[in-house]
Amino acid sequence: MEKSLKSLQTKTPEEGFDLAVKLAQKGVETTQPSVSVRKKLRPKYSKNADSLIAASQVIAIHYQTVAAANNYWKTKVNY
Repeated sequence: MEKSLKSLQTKTPEEGFDLAVKLAQKGVETTQPSVSVRKKLRPKYSKNADSLIAASQVIAIHYQTVAAANNYWKTKVNY
């Protein structure tokens, strides 16, 4: 597994979301290091609503962590 994560700091919330997705993917790779097993399992969970919701929850939790590490990107925001 590639060890490229050096910081949770990102410039924008969008970059933070991308990082959250990467963290979720790396978590799966760490839990199941076999590429062939992951490829075999993917067709089943990719069509299962509960599995997709669970994956979204994992990404959301990682996003909360990244957002907190970035002090919620506190900058002047124009709405």
